[in-house]
Amino acid sequence: MKKNNTLFLVEVAIFGALAYLLDLLAGVLSLQIWPQGGAITISMVPVFIMAFRWGIKGGILSGFILGLLQIVTGTFWGIDPVQIFLDYIVAFTSLGFAGVVASQVATSAKRDEMKKLVMYVSIASFIGCLLRFLAHYTAGIIYFDYLAPEGQPVWLYSLLYNGSFMLPSFVIATIVTVLLIKTVPRIFTFNNSVA
Repeated sequence: MKKNNTLFLVEVAIFGALAYLLDLLAGVLSLQIWPQGGAITISMVPVFIMAFRWGIKGGILSGFILGLLQIVTGTFWGIDPVQIFLDYIVAFTSLGFAGVVASQVATSAKRDEMKKLVMYVSIASFIGCLLRFLAHYTAGIIYFDYLAPEGQPVWLYSLLYNGSFMLPSFVIATIVTVLLIKTVPRIFTFNNSVA
């Protein structure tokens, strides 16, 4: 039991840091296309892996570390503490809810049912990305209305701005996660008692 707890904490730290490094790399490569933050990134993949290995708890904690690292290292864009909380803590922590289908992912991987595995990973990625998008979208409506072009409703501005990086990130993260499953399926099925 104690060994599992230690392994869990080590994996949360490693995968949270890996997610941060991937996000940092994406930020450098995005060439400031999104001036108020955002990038097309695969940083969600390590959080999804933790969500599949350890359930919602593992995903949420890894996502929390990703958001927290962005804040403490100063690699965030913020104008208000509540906006920063929404855009970084809530948004990245919510990725961990991909773990709601962790047991289905584990079962499909053990039975070598690749079509079901791909389906469940896609559903999980969609859930996590949708929740992350909703946090960014809400922050955009509340805090960035002044950036909307004249005559454009703020809800549409936030939808277009956040959707422009979240939709491609969802697609790419899902593809990378599926490719990882096909090459190393056992990394998704470590813990049999997912939460």
